[in-house]
Amino acid sequence: MTSLLTDQLRMMAEHYPNEVGYQVLDGGSLTFAEWERTSNRLARGLAGLGISKGDRVAVYFETTDALQWILSYSAIHKAGAVVVPLNIRLAPRELALILEHSGTRALLTAGGLAPTAASLAADTQSLSWLVTGTLDSDDNQRVEADLPSPQVSRFTEISLKDLLDSDDSAFQVEVTEDDLADVMYTSGTTGMPKGVAVKHKSASLLPNAVPPWSNSAWMHSSPLFTFAGISFVYNPMKLGMTGLYQPQFDSARWIRAVEEERPAAAFIVPAMARLLLAYPGFETADLSSITILAVGSAPITPSTLAALQERMPHAMVTNGYGLTEAGPAFCAMPAGESERHPGSVGKPMPPMEVRIVENDEDQPAGQVGEVLIRMAGREREYFNDPEATARTWVDGWLHTGDLGYLDEEGYLYLVGRDKEVIIRGGNNIYAIDVESAILEHPRVEDAAVIGVHHDVLGEDIAAFVELRPGTTLSVEELRSFCSERLADYKVPRKVTFVAELPRNATGKVMKRLLTPRS
Repeated sequence: MTSLLTDQLRMMAEHYPNEVGYQVLDGGSLTFAEWERTSNRLARGLAGLGISKGDRVAVYFETTDALQWILSYSAIHKAGAVVVPLNIRLAPRELALILEHSGTRALLTAGGLAPTAASLAADTQSLSWLVTGTLDSDDNQRVEADLPSPQVSRFTEISLKDLLDSDDSAFQVEVTEDDLADVMYTSGTTGMPKGVAVKHKSASLLPNAVPPWSNSAWMHSSPLFTFAGISFVYNPMKLGMTGLYQPQFDSARWIRAVEEERPAAAFIVPAMARLLLAYPGFETADLSSITILAVGSAPITPSTLAALQERMPHAMVTNGYGLTEAGPAFCAMPAGESERHPGSVGKPMPPMEVRIVENDEDQPAGQVGEVLIRMAGREREYFNDPEATARTWVDGWLHTGDLGYLDEEGYLYLVGRDKEVIIRGGNNIYAIDVESAILEHPRVEDAAVIGVHHDVLGEDIAAFVELRPGTTLSVEELRSFCSERLADYKVPRKVTFVAELPRNATGKVMKRLLTPRS
């Protein structure tokens, strides 16, 4: 049995027990042996608690608790259960929808997030256990939260340290590569959450193997609950590398980490790239250890990519393209090709296939259409949402909603999005989700949300709001209202009140005519 995510960890613990498997900058590290043994103890505890094969278990930790996050991640899989990573920036109402939709049985949390988790647990019908605390801290006391007394009995709270079994030998509830590993929630286009169902066999393009140990690391700063972040739990070790994590991106600390830790590879998002290029110390930093600099999660300008390549002339600086629904399918730019194909996100990496389609017809090279992706045998689906699955995956092809074209050499270029998605600092935000929140305000008649250029974040959110006749509303009031309903990164920074939104003859808002006030 070598096809499960946790099989890779077992092999590393056997062959490289004393090597560091995961390191958090300024936050500790785990050897492969420590990671393996502690996750075995926690997995046994979860199984003893009553967690069964296929049960959904949510993880809800601050980014600084990354070691606890990855230990929980491995332990849940060893218990045969399914991980539901929770975005810590979501509003409680958004989290409640995810917990209910996934039918979460247990929730693992700690520290300042524990009171919110307790309130959510009290209102989640399916949830039986709230596990609080971390292994390396004293925050394991019982959570005191203001809960309605009739609901407290719905779940049992237990300290994580009390949950650990004393037996740290190998443990794995029997599951197969076709069983679910994770349910990763992305923003829904109708305000309802959509969980991408990830099977063990579709979690990564890299197969399990015992690699030669490189004595180097792959560094990243992506939150672990994201598609990018979660891929860096196991993929670095498959390449013989330590996973090196910076919980909160800071240009100065990133540069110092490169100079001190000497990672061979790094992953950043375009917003981080722009911050690095603007930082004075970037010009003189010793970045010679980096042989691969991967940029992803959002569009990047050719000039930004070129500036990074100029600073790291001997590294492969590449802009990739992928999305949670596509799983391990992604595009990457081969070394030395970015100058010949400016603006491209690279070539599809086999076995990924790409089609460009308009009105159900394949388009020739250079012609724009919707980007369709296929990964035969590794297709994903939406959890408990067959209708959305049928709309998104048709005959094995994922309809991405992105607009683009292929050139004569098979390089992919993205030119826009069919879906109204705003990518702000690497976070995907659906305009309709923000509009739905604004429209809940009793003084709002109508609203339209668009993405606008931002020098650092790539895109920002601009809202245009029609008020009901005879009413007034301030920008501060509206933003505060949205903050109670949306994650902080979804709250519009620019708000423009208009007498009337521009519409076409059918009454549809013509967003291309909207320009925010500076």
